[in-house]
Amino acid sequence: MSLLVVGLSHRSAPVSVLERAALSTDAQAKLLQDTLAAEPAAEATTLATCNRIELYADVDKFHAGVAELSTLLAQHSGVGLDELTPYLYVHYEDRAVHHLFSVACGLDSMVVGEGQILGQIKDALALGQELHTAGRLLNDLFQQALRVGKRAHSETGIDRAGQSLVTFGLEQLADGTDVAVWAKEKRALVIGAGSMSSLAAATLSRAGIGEVVVANRTPARAERLVEILRAAGTGARAVPMDAVGAELVRADVVVSCTGATGLVLTADAIAEALDRRPAPAGASGDARPVRLALLDLAMPRDVDGAVHRIGGVRLVDIESLADASADAPMAADVDAVRTLVSDEVAAFGAAQRAAHITPTVVALRTMAAGVVAGEIARLDGRLPDLDDKQRAEITQTVRRVVDKLLHAPTVRVKQLASEPGGAGYADALRELFDLDPLTVAAVSRADMTDLSNTDVKNRGRA
Repeated sequence: MSLLVVGLSHRSAPVSVLERAALSTDAQAKLLQDTLAAEPAAEATTLATCNRIELYADVDKFHAGVAELSTLLAQHSGVGLDELTPYLYVHYEDRAVHHLFSVACGLDSMVVGEGQILGQIKDALALGQELHTAGRLLNDLFQQALRVGKRAHSETGIDRAGQSLVTFGLEQLADGTDVAVWAKEKRALVIGAGSMSSLAAATLSRAGIGEVVVANRTPARAERLVEILRAAGTGARAVPMDAVGAELVRADVVVSCTGATGLVLTADAIAEALDRRPAPAGASGDARPVRLALLDLAMPRDVDGAVHRIGGVRLVDIESLADASADAPMAADVDAVRTLVSDEVAAFGAAQRAAHITPTVVALRTMAAGVVAGEIARLDGRLPDLDDKQRAEITQTVRRVVDKLLHAPTVRVKQLASEPGGAGYADALRELFDLDPLTVAAVSRADMTDLSNTDVKNRGRA
């Protein structure tokens, strides 16, 4: 295993850099294709979220891999390599596994313990499978990361250590008031109908919001979200994107999370909407209460940061969430998850090292079966008068002898190979038994074919 991850996140880079480096789905696909075309990488996938951009690859050379992956990230993000390099982090082999497992558990999230990252890891794996850039290593890694993340949430109290970005953002907007009290009888405009926007709408619905208006570029997706909200007893309706300006005049709360590359809500548009609504009685100057609360969960941002200068507007965005989320999580729960992650990393490394030797063991047993078949054929020539029962008994006896001779060394070599530093046992086994490297490679290719077929079947079931 030569797993390498190169990336940047809210922990290593300012939001302004993350915004500029954000990758669309098409850009991610092109990045993966170019990564596989590069010499050091055998397989690759990306994990791109609102606050992290990471490229995972199986490489044959560490230094060449770091250089190539860094260059590719710079090329496809549009941020120059010289500017990007100070914010990049690199993890290799077990450290890379530890990093992804920690991310899956929410330990590396802006708000510790948030669970949305699991869906994003699942999407990253699906993209790699769809493009056939994720091979056995990354399939095993990401699937195990999903299992580890689920274990963390079900077996520890990490969910209590932090909250989802949506809930945390709404609490910031409520500014100390209980969200359910703050949201009561308010009108909300939700821009976008993806996973984050849907979660925001559902959270507002549970909080007792008076009405939710959903605006989305794809009307069908907005209508589906509206149906869900109505089924939960919340008044909801869908509008086209060109109706956002009119809805701003009526809205008390706006949540925006789209995939747009430019601003969705400008400061001028928001100022105009506020001018078109009557000012609250007795309000004047900077003392006026919050008339419009904005939660921007998009990266790059949907809402113009200049709205901070508009009186009566409160904006919470990714950057302010990062600054405000340094709350002290429950130390015992975090420690429990860290222990779980360390144990899972060790188990994953052992399993990968053991799996590395499996093609060699299979090739050895295949060679032994060939020797048995050849000797039985020679016996047939020397003893042509053997009946079928005698021939079957002799054949079975020879096979049992070979199996017993191979059993102990093959079991032991798998145990040794699973330990740290055990990668060389496969080479030793090939050398001792003079195994054909092409035969071993053929077994590995057959395993990869089985894996690809399994991926296709799994996607079909999904």
